[in-house]
Amino acid sequence: MAGRRNIQRGSGRIAGALDIGTSKIACLIGEVMISNGEGDDSLRVLGLGVQRSIGVKSGVIAEPMAVEAVVRACVAQAERSAGVALREVFLSITCGRLKSLSFAAHAEIGPRGVRDNDIARIHEGARCFAERDHRGLVHMNPNAYRLDGVPGGDDPRGMAASRLSADIHAVTADEGAIRNLIHLVERCDLSVAGLVAAPYASALAVTSAEERRLGTTVVDMGGGTTSIAVFSEGQFVHCDAILAGGHHLTFEIAQNLHAPLAEAERIKALYASMVNAQSDVSDSFSYTTAGNSEGRLHRLTRAQLADVVRPRVEIQVREIAHRLANAGWTNGPILLTGGASQLVGLAEFTGAALGREVVIGAGQSRLGLPAHAGSPALAAAVGLALAGPVGQVHGRDRLEGRRLGYAGRVGRWVKGGF
Repeated sequence: MAGRRNIQRGSGRIAGALDIGTSKIACLIGEVMISNGEGDDSLRVLGLGVQRSIGVKSGVIAEPMAVEAVVRACVAQAERSAGVALREVFLSITCGRLKSLSFAAHAEIGPRGVRDNDIARIHEGARCFAERDHRGLVHMNPNAYRLDGVPGGDDPRGMAASRLSADIHAVTADEGAIRNLIHLVERCDLSVAGLVAAPYASALAVTSAEERRLGTTVVDMGGGTTSIAVFSEGQFVHCDAILAGGHHLTFEIAQNLHAPLAEAERIKALYASMVNAQSDVSDSFSYTTAGNSEGRLHRLTRAQLADVVRPRVEIQVREIAHRLANAGWTNGPILLTGGASQLVGLAEFTGAALGREVVIGAGQSRLGLPAHAGSPALAAAVGLALAGPVGQVHGRDRLEGRRLGYAGRVGRWVKGGF
């Protein structure tokens, strides 16, 4: 665009990332330096736009015109700070009832050994299986290959076998919800370069490659959703999304205190805590109630606020424990991220409830991001910028679905896994 400065680029790749959430919409433009498997990828933030979200409920577009206006403002803000004009973005997905699938795909092999077309047949069959029942494929990676039932390593090409099998992990979402999201972005004069499951993106931002190799679970507590990503031996092996987040806690405070939502959000940020302190019984704060035209202030102690906050948080933590137990992932450390993870004492409370080590994810500081981009609330946007340009991750093939308009883009495979 005319009048915009040139950016001094290094040897990295420029990526635009768009995270459309319930509480905020974030657009990040960054230069990604890819490690080619030798370590962690790094990110240099060139521009960032953040706007309060309007018209999004639990990651689903509820008011398209309102969301479009906010996305345009957010992208323009990022473009101004970066000095470039975006043409395409990588888009995070939390809507559409994200579902994690683990299954095996098989292909009979000819006498010449495993060839590229044999692996392609397995991937195509896995894609068709994952996309049944009007589900769109967001992410797919082969966790392991087997030759006649025997482990065949990461790359079985050239090896002899009668049957090739692949243990597949796929993430799907409702096709209609994703199609609506893509359509909205394209109305903003942007094309969607790829789709990335939001829990996977957040995990890339707050964990190192070594942490993912050792095994970890990342819980991103956003405004309208809480998403889960599990890594084992470096592989992305499970994800889930719960339709509850920080906004539900705000609503709980607003209802119990009869306070406006903006006032309830202020109370949550300044006074809510999961830590018991003797002083909470006497330590009080003032607030206004809804419809109070006289401006009269009410008072509440921190202990009374805790009686409102803790039951709601307990419900969400129990649901996280339930989802992880049902999926069979009950061991290893948990990293919390997302805007709602900043509730005082949440990590300690969650660790005690789950019987696991729980910490607030600090991976963004490892990336050396500027202060304005290092907030846990921006983990998904940062991870999107890291995930998008890689295409091939540690030698895995990048998989792409059919390019058939919107329906084809829903099935586009952005990541091949680790």
